[in-house]
Amino acid sequence: MKEISYKELNFNPFNLLGKEWMLLSAGNEQDGCNTMTISWGHLGCLWGHNDPTAVVYLRPSRYTKTFVDREDYFTLCVMDGTFRQQMAYLGSVSGRDEDKIAKAGLTKVFADHSVYFKEAKLVFVCKKEYAAELQEGGFIDKEILRQAYPAHDLHTMYVGRIVKVLVRDDEYLSR
Repeated sequence: MKEISYKELNFNPFNLLGKEWMLLSAGNEQDGCNTMTISWGHLGCLWGHNDPTAVVYLRPSRYTKTFVDREDYFTLCVMDGTFRQQMAYLGSVSGRDEDKIAKAGLTKVFADHSVYFKEAKLVFVCKKEYAAELQEGGFIDKEILRQAYPAHDLHTMYVGRIVKVLVRDDEYLSR
């Protein structure tokens, strides 16, 4: 993988999250790590930083949340289409119960204050800057609250400053 500037990227962020999905990972080699598949989130600019930001959401029940809460960094990995089945598995099985990363056949890379996967085609290394639980009172459209949170297990929102972008090939680069 090679490091590039985020300014060299060219992709549709709506497809990247909603259609291709990403793996959200956190942890370290000494204390362990975990990952999960996400299809909700945001990529953009916030607070006047020179660096872009990523916003991700984790339910309190997710094991990966333990690692994201503990660490100062998290990563977002985009995998190619051949990993679709593994990504579905990683989003539905808990790392509390088994070594799901090994079962998915992924190779952990511990670098840049976090963990990502050798097989990824695009990696965002993010430094956590903000975390807050969503609040029921914040929902203007109460139908979203009823549909997305019938168990009242509202997500925690994390904002991370993207401090490094790694690519495997030129698929996401501006032409």
